[in-house]
Amino acid sequence: MGLLDGRNAVITGAARGIGYEIAAVLGGEGARVVIGDVDEDAAAEAAARLTGNGTPATSLHCDVTDGDQVAARVAHCADAFGPVGVMVNSAGITRDATLRKMALDDFRAVVDVHLTGAWNGTRHAAEAMREHGRGGSIVNISSIAGKVGNFGQTNYSAAKAGLVGLPKASAKELAKAGVRVNAVQPGLIRTAMTEAMPQAAWDAKLAEIPMGRAGEPAEVAQAVLFLASDLASYITGAVVEVTGGRYM
Repeated sequence: MGLLDGRNAVITGAARGIGYEIAAVLGGEGARVVIGDVDEDAAAEAAARLTGNGTPATSLHCDVTDGDQVAARVAHCADAFGPVGVMVNSAGITRDATLRKMALDDFRAVVDVHLTGAWNGTRHAAEAMREHGRGGSIVNISSIAGKVGNFGQTNYSAAKAGLVGLPKASAKELAKAGVRVNAVQPGLIRTAMTEAMPQAAWDAKLAEIPMGRAGEPAEVAQAVLFLASDLASYITGAVVEVTGGRYM
């Protein structure tokens, strides 16, 4: 028996990276998975890999900044597998520059994808969960940057801080409907993006981690699994840091 047997999960930004790992881990615990991503081909390939590994999965193109597309993805889950029970808002982009050099469009783009996208996902998943009356779990992927701020990332840090406030406020509104809303804040996680950093930057970040190593995508996914499952049945409005103790 898996922790998510019989449940249907929608995960944004899951064509690759941490989002894909979340999809794989939830699927491994019995969830049927819908992958939403702006890269339609990559999303389809990811769904095919999951299906090949024994997880019922499907995909749909989705721009999370478009509320109608997010609503369509939630409806697609109901059509393909049944009512959504788990929603993971993981889609994100970066447009790094110092405050002095950052273009307004780059600030707005990052906030729109991360924060407006998660608001759209929370809103439409919660409405579906209210309608089917079985409750559910919504998990937002924030970042340690939302706690301490990163140089050259005023847009990203602001958006990720919003992904702490959003689930807390949503949790208060949705608790009576049996819908839990929480957030995960990853720290330095070993992905293609972080491994492309200059060695000096990697070493500086590593020196800040008491556990002395970077995290793995699966370690973020396991935290999401916990919050999505009944193991966290009395947890809502919480923020789980997956950082190896960095910035305690």
